[in-house]
Amino acid sequence: MPSVGNAVLFVRQATSAGMREARFPAGEPADASGLARARALAGTLPDGPAWTSPARAARETAAALGLAGARPAAELAEADHGRWAGRRYADVAAEEPDELARWLVDPWAVPHGGETRAALAGRVTGWLAADPRGVVVCDAGVIRAAVALVLGIDVTAGDRFDVAPLSTTCLSAAGSGWRVAHVNRKVSA
Repeated sequence: MPSVGNAVLFVRQATSAGMREARFPAGEPADASGLARARALAGTLPDGPAWTSPARAARETAAALGLAGARPAAELAEADHGRWAGRRYADVAAEEPDELARWLVDPWAVPHGGETRAALAGRVTGWLAADPRGVVVCDAGVIRAAVALVLGIDVTAGDRFDVAPLSTTCLSAAGSGWRVAHVNRKVSA
């Protein structure tokens, strides 16, 4: 397998029950079918350093992908969604429509009592500033924040990117910054 070279290859973690039920992330494990898909992709990713979000599903996905040496990095954690963690998006939209609407457009809004999306973007910015190269397994929020940063757009605008489970998004190092090589690419076994 070729090395990742001068890039960071983000892999969205495998599916979980919460993803399938359209819930805010809550640290649940990856589901069996998602891990089976990840195991089928083992050996297809580039060689080199690997990191993972500290989330259980990300760590399980990294192991299933054969990235046994992947190092957890707190900066790659999904945002803390406070009291919304584990709740269905539809329920939050029905019960707290104004708060959800504000959170969707204001990167500094934190109506759920957790972490702002601006703080998530700040963590990801700091991690990328260390000039890493390799494979990262994490959830969609981190990937969208990284793409938004590279494109110079607000972190909330990053929500417009689809990031499917087990898809890859690649950022390549270019001179004094990063470039987006691809987003949401399906990995083939």
